[in-house]
Amino acid sequence: MSTAIITGASSGIGLDIAHAYVKRGGNVVINGRDAAKLADAATELGAPDQVATVAGDIGTAATGAALVDVAVERFGGVDVLVNNAGIFGVKPFVDVTEDELDGYLTINLRGTYLTTQAVVRRMAEQGTGGAIVNIGTVFVNHAKTGVPASAPLSSKGGVHALTISLAAELAPLGIRVNMVAPGIIRTPLHSGFDVDDLGGLALLNRVGEVAETTEAVLYLVDSGFVTGHILNVDGGYVTGRA
Repeated sequence: MSTAIITGASSGIGLDIAHAYVKRGGNVVINGRDAAKLADAATELGAPDQVATVAGDIGTAATGAALVDVAVERFGGVDVLVNNAGIFGVKPFVDVTEDELDGYLTINLRGTYLTTQAVVRRMAEQGTGGAIVNIGTVFVNHAKTGVPASAPLSSKGGVHALTISLAAELAPLGIRVNMVAPGIIRTPLHSGFDVDDLGGLALLNRVGEVAETTEAVLYLVDSGFVTGHILNVDGGYVTGRA
C-alpha cells in the first residue's frame, strides 16, 4: 500500500488529493498550519487507519522531518510527496513589503525545498524510488496585467525551476519529479468573490474544479516514464483566448 505526504491538505486542492488517494487504498500523511482545521480534514477523510496528521509550518525544516517520521512510524515509509502548501495574493510590485516578500518565499519556495529534502533523504534510504509532484501556477509563464502578483509568482517560479533541476538530479535514484500548474481553480482561495467571472480567461470558458487538478496529480504519480514535466491544468489559459 502506497503512502503519500500531502502538504496544505486542510482544504481545497490538497484535501481533494488526499480524498482520492485514500479512496484508491493508499495511506496519507496530511499537513496544515491550523491544527483544528487539519483534524477536521482528517475526520472528513473518514479512514483513520489510512490517515495521519502533522500540523506545522512547512517553512521550517522540523515540519518536513516530522512528516517523514510520522509516515515511517505509521505506514513504514513514504512513496509520494505532493507539495501543495502555498499562499497567493495580489499587490502592486512597489507596495510589497520585505515581510510580505519573505512570507511568500518562506512558505512557497523554502517550504517546498525543505520538505522535499526530508522526503528525498528517506526515499534514498528506502532505495525504491518515488514520485514528487509540486503544485505551481500557469501565471508564472503567462502573467496578466490586472493581476499584480510579483511576490508570489517569484516564489512559485523558484518551485518551477526546482522541479526541473530535481528531475535531473534525482533520476539516478528512481525518484521522478513533476509539477501540476493550475490555472484558476474553484477553491477557498477565491471565496471573496465570484470566481466564475474569471472563466472567460480560458479557452474552455470556465474555471477549473479541484477534482481536475487531482486527476493531473494522480496521473503524474502513476506515470513511471514521466519526469521533469510541468502539466498545465488551466482550460487553455496559456494557449490563448476564447
